[in-house]
Amino acid sequence: MTQIDFHTNIADKFLYTCRLVRKARSAQRQIVILSNNADDQAILDRALWTFSEHDFLPHVTPEDPLAAQTPIILTADPASELPHHQILINLSGQTPPHFARFERMFEIISLDAADVAGGRERYRFYQQRGYPLTHFVADAV
Repeated sequence: MTQIDFHTNIADKFLYTCRLVRKARSAQRQIVILSNNADDQAILDRALWTFSEHDFLPHVTPEDPLAAQTPIILTADPASELPHHQILINLSGQTPPHFARFERMFEIISLDAADVAGGRERYRFYQQRGYPLTHFVADAV
């Protein structure tokens, strides 16, 4: 059963996601990041290349010929065919239709009121279905 971790009170979802990805990669995990739209995906793409001069975080989209060999997949399409299912980082603001295929999912919830409300709804959804949940509240910066 998918372990679901809620990280809330996040001031910058993209920077926070980059840090989370770096940590997951240091543990040799494969990651899929589901964005809300193509614009957010492009912002995250740039952020992953530039947020640290000391870390290499190779990433592609699911359609890329190297997707199966690349540890980080970026998509804004929840129906994408994905090459791996270890970690899903959900930035979409929706319940991903195939989240149960993943070993672990992170829900990243910003300070935005609508994002908080949506996060609470998704938390209840997962809780009612018996998924193991954890909740981490980030320090506001």
